[in-house]
Amino acid sequence: MTLRKPLYALALFCAPALAFAHPGHADSGLAAGLIHPLAGLDHLLAMLAVGLWASQQQGTARWALPATFVLSLLAGGLLGFSGVGMPLLETGIAGSVLALGLLVALAVRPPQLLAGTVTALFALAHGLAHGLELPAQASPVGYAAGFVAATAALHAAGYALVRLLPQAAAPLVRLAGALAAGTGAWLLAA
Repeated sequence: MTLRKPLYALALFCAPALAFAHPGHADSGLAAGLIHPLAGLDHLLAMLAVGLWASQQQGTARWALPATFVLSLLAGGLLGFSGVGMPLLETGIAGSVLALGLLVALAVRPPQLLAGTVTALFALAHGLAHGLELPAQASPVGYAAGFVAATAALHAAGYALVRLLPQAAAPLVRLAGALAAGTGAWLLAA
């Protein structure tokens, strides 16, 4: 299989974001929720990294990690909607990009309980940020549906990209993880 098909699929996935380039589209809860994970580099990289990391796992961890992320993200979003905050939230999010990137770069396969716990903690931080950044005019239910759908799609894109690549491309996946980790380090330093 050539690399062309997965790249086309990724381009098609990202194309809807171009339609939101004009003001006023993000006024609804759903549209704002869909845009949020795609618009922030930290969220985008972390969510793609979860999909990449899940694809490097074995057995049930392949679906359990993204599912854990989505459920914990939603829980964090609900806490954020309620006004619950977390000290150093942005630092935690940047740290999650660094850590998830390193996990992909090193192809770490920890016990599933540990992997799930780490994933849940990172997702909780991302969810809090989503919930706290709810636009005033947006519907919380629609917004949550949007950011959960976009997150799941980013996980699926990362997972599918790895699964569609030939085994010989594994170093490219690790390189992508290293680049995400480098970006996370840059975000922490900024």
